[in-house]
Amino acid sequence: MCMREKELGDVLCFLHYPVEDLIQNQDPSLLLTLCTGFYLDVQRTATWFKVQLAMIWKATLQAHAYNLKVLPSNRSCKLQLTNTSSGEKILVELLFGVQQGNSDIFLTSQNTEVGFTPSTTWLQSCAVAEKKYFQYLTRNAGQNSSLLSCMRLLAYTMVGMGFSTSVLKTLVFHLVNIIPLGNWHRRHFLSRLESIMRYLYFCLKDKRLVHFFLGNQMMPDEIILPHAFRTASPLNLFQHLENPDAQSVALRDFKVLKDRLLRLLLFGPLASA
Repeated sequence: MCMREKELGDVLCFLHYPVEDLIQNQDPSLLLTLCTGFYLDVQRTATWFKVQLAMIWKATLQAHAYNLKVLPSNRSCKLQLTNTSSGEKILVELLFGVQQGNSDIFLTSQNTEVGFTPSTTWLQSCAVAEKKYFQYLTRNAGQNSSLLSCMRLLAYTMVGMGFSTSVLKTLVFHLVNIIPLGNWHRRHFLSRLESIMRYLYFCLKDKRLVHFFLGNQMMPDEIILPHAFRTASPLNLFQHLENPDAQSVALRDFKVLKDRLLRLLLFGPLASA
């Protein structure tokens, strides 16, 4: 909030003003509504936002075309939009994010993979940095690149399996540093699919896939990372595979993925189901 204080007018920064000043100079209920103690609370923020959105929606131009229903959710804002003419339903989920300084790294309201996430816990996310880096790659690869096609096909094939899209993006980002962009032309589509699958297998066997942004000092200038990111030690995303059982499951998933991808390439989507 500090950097946006001028834009927000009379709203004072929660972080750098004493609580007494905040209570004296602005509505004290704002702190109680959004925060638990000195920490921004995900669930309280989500509740406040959903109430505001439901009221504001009635005044928007889209209100006559879509009926809005706010669905239950603790750490995000899930919406169901129903077209008043066709009855078609659209599901939307909004996550909340706090930017880290001027960087492309955000603290987000998404859930952790563990069962319980404290309401004052905000997870670090590289989603914006990933998007900007992918745009950088596709722009420099040219219109005839197979980069996007490879990722779309593999993301579709991985649905319901133990490999996340984050793992897929990390694999491809690393491979682009090994295989020049000129070799990602669409005529090399099958070769690059094979490259990604081979690299994934190698990482699973080696139990090591390094986080792409942490400790990476070779990023283009347009990708803005905190200094701590650039100087950090590498983070192994496959550290959990040190457990032999976890590695066995991952290797079985890889075999299923490989078979599913082959059927998809030979016979089309119905055969891979």
